[in-house]
Amino acid sequence: MSTIDSILRETRVFEPTDEFKRKATISGMEAYNQLCDQANEHYAGFWGELARERITWKKMFTRVLDESTPPFFKWFDDGVLNVSYNCLDRHLAQLANKIAIIFEADDGQVTRVTYAELYRRVCQFANGLKSLDVKKGDRVVVYMPMSIEAVIAMQACARIGAIHSVVFGGFSAKSLQERIIDAGASVVITANEGMRGGKAVPLKAVTDEAIGLGGCDGLRKVVVYQRTNHGCAQWNDERDIWWHKLTEGQPETCEPEWVNAEDPLFILYTSGSTGKPKGIQHSSAGYLLGTINTMYWSFDYKPNDIFWCTADVGWITGHSYVTYGPLAVGATQVIFEGVPTYPDAGRFWQMIETHKVTTFYTAPTAIRSLIKLGADLPNQYDLSSLRLLGTVGEPINPEAWMWYYEVVGKRRCPIIDTWWQTETGSHMITPMPGAVPTKPGSCTLPVPGIAVDIVDESGAPIEPGKGGFLVIKRPWPSMVRTIWGDPERFKKTYFPEEFNGQLYLAGDSAHRDENGYFWIMGRIDDVLNVSGHRLGTMEIESALVANPLVAEAAVVGKPHEVKGEAVVAFVVLKKSPESRDEAQQIAKNLREWVSHEIGALARPEEIRFGDNLPKTRSGKIMRRLLRSLAKGEQITQDVSTLENPGILQQLQEAVN
Repeated sequence: MSTIDSILRETRVFEPTDEFKRKATISGMEAYNQLCDQANEHYAGFWGELARERITWKKMFTRVLDESTPPFFKWFDDGVLNVSYNCLDRHLAQLANKIAIIFEADDGQVTRVTYAELYRRVCQFANGLKSLDVKKGDRVVVYMPMSIEAVIAMQACARIGAIHSVVFGGFSAKSLQERIIDAGASVVITANEGMRGGKAVPLKAVTDEAIGLGGCDGLRKVVVYQRTNHGCAQWNDERDIWWHKLTEGQPETCEPEWVNAEDPLFILYTSGSTGKPKGIQHSSAGYLLGTINTMYWSFDYKPNDIFWCTADVGWITGHSYVTYGPLAVGATQVIFEGVPTYPDAGRFWQMIETHKVTTFYTAPTAIRSLIKLGADLPNQYDLSSLRLLGTVGEPINPEAWMWYYEVVGKRRCPIIDTWWQTETGSHMITPMPGAVPTKPGSCTLPVPGIAVDIVDESGAPIEPGKGGFLVIKRPWPSMVRTIWGDPERFKKTYFPEEFNGQLYLAGDSAHRDENGYFWIMGRIDDVLNVSGHRLGTMEIESALVANPLVAEAAVVGKPHEVKGEAVVAFVVLKKSPESRDEAQQIAKNLREWVSHEIGALARPEEIRFGDNLPKTRSGKIMRRLLRSLAKGEQITQDVSTLENPGILQQLQEAVN
């Protein structure tokens, strides 16, 4: 079984408007192809020139790429820099009074911070960390709500050469404890509470519980930002210190710690379905270059843009396109504490109107939820400031893409569907918005300088139209350097022996169409084997969501004695069925719909309706829980990060 069958057919194509193309950083396909040709012909020279141009160095590098010990590649490895200096200090001469962050709190209160103010606050907090004896190379865990302070904490760590490891504020005490132990953290930065959808999230209490689980022997201090007026249930005078007390009287300047280009900037943990979380370790210079390049290329950044990435800093998207990328190019960005549905489903659209957002970057999950809650709501707001839309986190199904394009962007705004990962650090495949014609559901073509291919199980390239393993053929600056403390796992996971250790295995299946466009078909472990055909779940989900009754769908497989695997669909309808009979009729109609759209082979054996899908608070669908439900297994995994754990019971019983 060396290939995966592609069953989705999409023929709509959308050219960038002449006006957008005229002003774009990469204008037209000729300019895009020229950059790709430069990278192919002089690979090291291509990246070296960009690094010299876009990064401010304390000591300029003399070597671009060291490939002597694959897969542990080194970039610009004799160069010296500081990432926080590149995000703050270098802007002060010209942009000191420019707004760096527009922060909108859960309750709607707005705070604006200039580059000069942000610089001072980062320096004060960095000095506070130094007073706690935090030094270069020490690990600091950040467990914070979305806030200006979360960005300050990360930037302060980068400023003094400490390695931050951000843990998403929705993770459980057990998840937090595992990450503190694995990273060997000496300090945790948290808040007494966070605010989300009108409700307080007890972050300090969870931190105390995590430490109480044991094993956090190297932890010396817990810094607590007072987000709300409530105190803390527990307080350890020896260990705990308030943020405001730590920074009180600290100098407003802090000389950056100049670090080697390859010194670690951060560790970010990704959790697979099995095994302990993987600590993805990113370098300083290469990672920074990836975020800067894609701010200019993918987001076509202009100095007057108001940039809004809705991701939490607990994920790689929040690292690259909240904390580092926007600040490194001197952008003004929006940071939002709350959820898109509070106090109502117009919150995102109201914020775009209020803050005159020009670039909006969010997840397909959020888009589909907002369609369900008010497909016509965007029309009630003035969204004319928008000039570019983006999606991130998973492939976007064509019908959601079309709604985003027509209703939110009014057919004026290009959509960049970005494929990348925690491990890649920055965008890998996405349309350059002033050059590449887009197709709904396709992430289109690679970023210049990124060598992507689709191969079979032996590593041989696959012909267009057939699906296989998505791989990256050459090292790139923002790539993962290793798994923290486990280099062997890094090699086995990302550079497997089946590919002679030469290809980076992304873990996604994909196919390429006749125009060379890439289409992501789902994770490799989400490929279904139905009657000898390997089907990507993404394509079946797209077919279901194309039905006018369906708001959202997730597809998994379950064992079948004849077919090998049967398709099980979990579906959220725009309007809930009023009776069991109506639900069964809709399920029957949807099976026929899928058969008509993509073939009887993909017809769901079972459809379960629910009010929503099991998602983390960041909007990620927990597919491994759905696989357990489909197989009739008991749920034994940690479900503390789910937005609504009760949905599991509903989906368990809802068989049609």
